[in-house]
Amino acid sequence: MKPDEQANPAAESPSGPLTLVGGGKMGQALLDGLIAAGHVAVADVWVVEPNPATADWWREHHPEAHVGSDLLAAVDACSTVILAVKPDLIRVVAGQAAGRWGGKLVLSVAAGIRLADLTQWLGTDRVIRVMPNTPALVGRGAAGFVCGSGTTTADRQEANEILSAVGIAVEVTEKQLDAVTGLSGSGPAYVCVIIEALADGGVLAGLPRDVALRLATQTVLGTAEMVASTGRHPAELKDAVASPGGTTIAGLRALEQNGLRAALIEAVAAATARAKELG
Repeated sequence: MKPDEQANPAAESPSGPLTLVGGGKMGQALLDGLIAAGHVAVADVWVVEPNPATADWWREHHPEAHVGSDLLAAVDACSTVILAVKPDLIRVVAGQAAGRWGGKLVLSVAAGIRLADLTQWLGTDRVIRVMPNTPALVGRGAAGFVCGSGTTTADRQEANEILSAVGIAVEVTEKQLDAVTGLSGSGPAYVCVIIEALADGGVLAGLPRDVALRLATQTVLGTAEMVASTGRHPAELKDAVASPGGTTIAGLRALEQNGLRAALIEAVAAATARAKELG
């Protein structure tokens, strides 16, 4: 369908029509989650995506959605806009639809683009900055968001529902959003390194590569679920495994000697500092 076609009136969304500008992986994750949760009807989704291959993905997976490259028609048709384009394109997109952002709730997932800049470029302060992460692709995202001065309680609820459809969401201050970027935004990369290193250790100890990787992946997945579901502090769960004079405490000593804890803390700090520089 083209962005200037009429939506199906028989399938109205609870929150009204929604436009996604930038239909890449993160946009796909967010919209798939919202559609699955019943938060938005496919017929009320407008996707602005100039890349032919990405646009074809939307037409194949969500044929009732309005997919095209007409930004003005898509913005005019909706009540909520998600800007999921690269940071250096935000100002360009804002200018292309100048004067049409008023009355819309605008969510931006662009890293480093501050509320003040978004407000100036869009001409509205009804803006929310969002920092999602890649596990949203499998419905296990961890996102932070910060609201502009023109947002309402309903807008905050809308943002929370959008992000919660693909994981968890926490509202923070804009200053804290840099730390969210350093922790959960960049964190999946750190965890991938940990999984890879655990698997390498298994190979060193004599396991086949595929077996080691399966065991390492499930160990991280299961442990994270155990922390989340029990509510117990990670240190308590760690101590429960580390019996006196056993194998686990020997391994923990090796981790401390080689600085794993300090390395992870420094990784979060370095990524946070970089996020501040980008802003």
